[in-house]
Amino acid sequence: MQINNQKGNMTKERKITLNAEKRKVIADQFQSFFEDKVKDKLIQAKEQYNLMREKAKEKINQVVRYHQPQEDVDTIRSMIKKYNRSGGELYQDNCFYVERPIMKVDDEGREYEAKDEIHIRFNMGRNFARAYYRDELKAKGLNPDFQLSINDDYSKRNPKYYNDESAVNTYLGFSNSSNEDKSITKPVAKWESDFQLWTIGSSYCHSRQFKVDENTLDFFKMYVASADNVIKEHQQLYSYVEGKMKTLRLGLKSYRTFDQAKSLADKVGVVLNETMMNESSSMALSIYSPENLSSLLEDKEVLTRDQKIAIARQQMQQAIN
Repeated sequence: MQINNQKGNMTKERKITLNAEKRKVIADQFQSFFEDKVKDKLIQAKEQYNLMREKAKEKINQVVRYHQPQEDVDTIRSMIKKYNRSGGELYQDNCFYVERPIMKVDDEGREYEAKDEIHIRFNMGRNFARAYYRDELKAKGLNPDFQLSINDDYSKRNPKYYNDESAVNTYLGFSNSSNEDKSITKPVAKWESDFQLWTIGSSYCHSRQFKVDENTLDFFKMYVASADNVIKEHQQLYSYVEGKMKTLRLGLKSYRTFDQAKSLADKVGVVLNETMMNESSSMALSIYSPENLSSLLEDKEVLTRDQKIAIARQQMQQAIN
């Protein structure tokens, strides 16, 4: 009887015990799953903005050239060539203000003249940049959500926050150093040069007010709203995913074995298997990092353990080189 019990115990599979590293692998799987459920809204917001941007370029060119004809720009350019700054001022701008005169009524019922104004920009603000390039930043191992993580509570800024901020700003081009490879065009520089118009006047954008009709003003309002919507969808994506992850992290802390996490994953619909828990090397972490996971999930063919190890070795070798 004793022998049979021993044999029975030997045939039992050894359960995988969770530690901090394994819990992170599991959490990354769940996070990718939750993001995949809602990321389409951010993608669609970016696509809509791209369409509006191309139309807005055409429209603002028409507006500016109507108020500042090309022949006037050419005349000032020739005057500058002859008289230097005394000949006038020209500036290549991607920032514009348009307005429409309107009538308003004050508290005493008296009408007065006012203006409906909107600021149009074709360069890139920081909140927009982190939203627009979120996937690219994550693929580089950077954190595009660092600002959202503090929820406007600046007392929560810690060394990691500042490190994330510095890394993201450097990659996007908001911060630059003299020893960087100047042959690489960063997103900020790319957007600055993507669209510019020669305008008459100084570099002060608000000094130029271009009058437009109601339909044109409404179009530019939609263009600005499309940019704001990219930022909003980034915020909502983060809020949704982080809400789920807070609950998940609490649950994972109480789990002791992989089987418990696997049971949860099966119920939720998250792909999770023991190969990801391989602690004999860090290759599993490399394979299932956020930047690589999405491409693996798109493969219809299920990769074998040997194939995954080969991929990981190749990635590690590339990192070393």
